[in-house]
Amino acid sequence: MLNAQASDWFGSRPGCTLLDFESRVLAEALSDVVGFEMLQVGRWGEGTRLASHARAQHHWLVAPDAAGKGAIRADYDALPIASGSIEGVLLPHTLEHAANPHEILREVERVLMGEGQIAICGFNPYGPWGLRNRLSRGRFLPHAERLLGEGRIRDWLRLLGFEVTLSQRFLFVAPWRRRGGADHGSWIERRGPDLFAPLSGAYLLKARKRVRALTPIRPVWHRARVVKVGVAEPTTRNAA
Repeated sequence: MLNAQASDWFGSRPGCTLLDFESRVLAEALSDVVGFEMLQVGRWGEGTRLASHARAQHHWLVAPDAAGKGAIRADYDALPIASGSIEGVLLPHTLEHAANPHEILREVERVLMGEGQIAICGFNPYGPWGLRNRLSRGRFLPHAERLLGEGRIRDWLRLLGFEVTLSQRFLFVAPWRRRGGADHGSWIERRGPDLFAPLSGAYLLKARKRVRALTPIRPVWHRARVVKVGVAEPTTRNAA
């Protein structure tokens, strides 16, 4: 849940920079999420702005304090959504301020239909943005109680039967630089994933819910007759 202070953070230079980068990254990552329903779990920025990059007919925002168009007020780990009814889910840093992040992923797996997709944004705990947050004793990034590394999220997704289809590192601009010091198309952002991946400020993981194929069991309509094969007895028909 975002408090008033955290909401004000998005108007700051680091907040505006982050939202701009994430909007650009998600515009490309969510372009192949097509269907009727796209769900954003957790408030981040303005309403469903980030989730709106998916080509879905309806965009919903679930949060305990959700408000506005498409808002659904509910706890993250108890989604009032029918099982197997959603084509795509976005978790924009939601796992980082949740008491039970693994339970949220379980709920997401439940509401996603087969081959549905999930996109997760997170801060890199070992990058400069994560370092500044530690130095400020958790007061720099909004409500980031616990930064979760990409590897841990990958493990959780694998345990729940997801297949990771995209891993992207971004936000190589330093968190103390002025807004406009670097942009999405700058050299550091273009070459950063190849040269400085461990120093990214944030990451995006995208995964698909795998559908396990069931082996049909054919009904046994009747038992096969058992044919006994024996040794033929000699006859006198062909006797000399």
